[in-house]
Amino acid sequence: MKKTIVCFEESVLHKSKLDSVSKELMWNTAQILLVKQGDHLLQAGHTCQHIWLMEKGACRAFYDHHTREVNTAFFFENDFITNMKSLRNNEPSAYHIATTERSVLLRWHKDTFASLYQSPAITAFGRERLELLAIAGETHADWLKTHSPEERYQYILTHHPELVQRVSLTQLSSYIGISRETLSRIRRRVL
Repeated sequence: MKKTIVCFEESVLHKSKLDSVSKELMWNTAQILLVKQGDHLLQAGHTCQHIWLMEKGACRAFYDHHTREVNTAFFFENDFITNMKSLRNNEPSAYHIATTERSVLLRWHKDTFASLYQSPAITAFGRERLELLAIAGETHADWLKTHSPEERYQYILTHHPELVQRVSLTQLSSYIGISRETLSRIRRRVL
């Protein structure tokens, strides 16, 4: 698939506050990937080498816990995706990242992205995006500790309806930290 100006004009890169030279540099150094539903971007036990930008589609981060998968994050259009700990420390990932829909992603190898940091504008943009990724992870962990399952589901309905629309019930229940059966009971009460 070729990069097209149509795709770029819809991109978070195009809509960012980056100057035109920085936008062009990021766009030109990205690889574009067409990925099937269920394909892994990163497998647990492998070292993360890339940063991805979801142009179209969705993916999830999850780990294996005994006989089930536990979902820890979902990513949709305009989200940056990586395993920062694995990427930065050059250590094996504890979790998987896999697509949940057919997806189009931009991908940068970590060395390519590091070379882009010669630009102060790209450094600031990258730092902001990575901070948002870290904040989202912390927010989810805190949310699981401080809210009841029903409050979590209500929050998702109000603030992240795309999860209900685009994520399976099994994946959503593990993200909320409850069984699928419990989620079904909560949904019946809420509806």
